[in-house]
Amino acid sequence: MAIACIAGARPNFMKVAPLAGALERAGLDPYIIHTGQHYDEKMSQSFFDDLAIPRPAANLEVGSGSHVFQIAEVMKRLELQFAERRPQAVLVVGDVNSTVAATITAVKLGLPVAHVEAGLRSFDRSMPEETNRILTDAVADWLFTSEPSGEANLRREGIPPERIFFVGNVMIDTLLAQLPKARLERAFERFGCSPKSYIVLTMHRPSNVDDPARLREILRAVTELNRASPVLFVAHPRTRGRIMQFGFDRDPELNGFRAIEPLGYRSMLSLNESARLVVTDSGGIQEETTVLGVPCLTIRDNTERPITIEVGSNRLVSHRTKAILAAATEALSAGEKSWKIPEKWDGKASERIAEVLTTLLGK
Repeated sequence: MAIACIAGARPNFMKVAPLAGALERAGLDPYIIHTGQHYDEKMSQSFFDDLAIPRPAANLEVGSGSHVFQIAEVMKRLELQFAERRPQAVLVVGDVNSTVAATITAVKLGLPVAHVEAGLRSFDRSMPEETNRILTDAVADWLFTSEPSGEANLRREGIPPERIFFVGNVMIDTLLAQLPKARLERAFERFGCSPKSYIVLTMHRPSNVDDPARLREILRAVTELNRASPVLFVAHPRTRGRIMQFGFDRDPELNGFRAIEPLGYRSMLSLNESARLVVTDSGGIQEETTVLGVPCLTIRDNTERPITIEVGSNRLVSHRTKAILAAATEALSAGEKSWKIPEKWDGKASERIAEVLTTLLGK
C-alpha cells in the first residue's frame, strides 16, 4: 500500500510531516517525493531537519521558473517517478504548483489522488493558488477539508458528498507537536525583544510586493508602527529583492524596521507565539495565530480561510497606510482577547486522514 506524498514548498512540509507518520502507524507505506519547488535551504531543508521528516525517496530539483515551467517540469519528472515505482495512491497537500502538477499527472496515469486541505477558496482568480485549488479539487478522488467552508465550496462545485471528508487541519497537528520545543527556543531574544513587546511581519504575495505603489504604502505603515513597537520583518528573499529593486531600502520613511532572514519552522513558531500582533499575507500564518492566541492582520482583500475571520482571530485589511495603522492600533489597544479554536483543529487531523485512507484502499 505505497502512498506517494508530494511536497514542494515550505507550507507543504508542515502538512506532510504528521501525515507521513500517521500513514505509517496505520500500516500504509508512505514515501515522500520532494519536487524541489523551493530550493533555498533555509526554506526547504531546514524544515525536513526541524520536523524530522523522513528523507525523500526522490528530489525532482525543479527549482525556480514561471508557474507554467514549474508545473510542466514537475509533471514530466513525476511521470518517470510513478513509472519506476507505481504507488497505490498519491497524496497532495495545499495549493502550490507542485500540488496541481502532481494531481494532473496521477490522474492521467490512473492513480487515485487524495487532496489534503481541499475546498478552500478566496474567490479571486488572480491568485495563482486559487487556480491550483480549483483544478486539483475538480479531478482529485478524495477531498479532505480543514474547515466547514471547504465542504460547502466543494458541494457548490458539484463534488459528490461521498468524496468529501471533514478531518480538520493537519498544519495544526504539526504546530501542537512542535510547540513545546519551539517555546524553548525563545527566538525573540535573538533580536533583543521580550514577550508581547513586538510585531511580526511576513509578506510575499506578488499582489503586495510586485507593485511599487502598493509596497510603498505597506512599508510606510510598518515604519510608523515600529515607532510604537519593534517590527520584526521576516523577509522572504523575493520580497527583499523587490525592496532593493525599487530603492525602498534607501528611503528612511520606508525602512524603519528590522528585516531578518527567514527562520526555521520552530524559530518562526516561537517568534509568532510571543508577538503582540502578526501582520501577514500568508494563509498558513492566519491559521497558526488563531491557535496561538495572537491577533492577526492579513493584508489582503480576501482569504481562503474564512473560519479565522469568523472566530475573530484574524482581520482583513487594505494595503493602504492609514487602514493598516488604524487596524493595528485597534488590535494593539484591545488587550488580550480569546476566541474559540475551530472544530477539529486538535492535532488529530492526520490520524483521521490515515483512518479514512485505510478504509478507502481496502487495507
